[in-house]
Amino acid sequence: GDVIHRMLTATQYIAPLMANFNPSYSRNSTVQYLDNGTVFVVQWDKVYLQGKEDMGSFTFQAALHSTGRIVFGYKEIPVPVLQISASQHPVKAGLSDAFMVLNPSPDVPESRRRTIYEYHRVELDTSRITNLSAVEFTPLPTCLQHQSCEMCVTSELTFNCSWCHVLQRYP
Repeated sequence: GDVIHRMLTATQYIAPLMANFNPSYSRNSTVQYLDNGTVFVVQWDKVYLQGKEDMGSFTFQAALHSTGRIVFGYKEIPVPVLQISASQHPVKAGLSDAFMVLNPSPDVPESRRRTIYEYHRVELDTSRITNLSAVEFTPLPTCLQHQSCEMCVTSELTFNCSWCHVLQRYP
């Protein structure tokens, strides 16, 4: 895609295993998804690395639960992830989030400068990704989970949040 797309995909991702995979290499390679309303699952089945097909096929998945829980499952990882070359494509596993801001450019008043702020990243130790392994991310409690002022006031969250009576929620 364009530059903005490439910049955002480098900083916004849910990646059980990001590498230079080529799903069109084999007729048996698929990327499938399922959404049953409580969990959204994406599975990469028998996918090969571009130009490294002799390494074997990879099968893994990401499951995003409506509760915020995320599970990465690894069925077939034919080589240690640390052996996958990052020369053609980054090799990552984990979560990252960012946002983009458009600011007026000081040099050209009619143009806007795009700035991407990455504010959170969780990187997995890729040496631990092996056959038949899994990783589970469980969300921490947040202010948004409270439905009333009383629940907010009695909460044992460790950060400072406040109830907004006008909005009837946390700001």
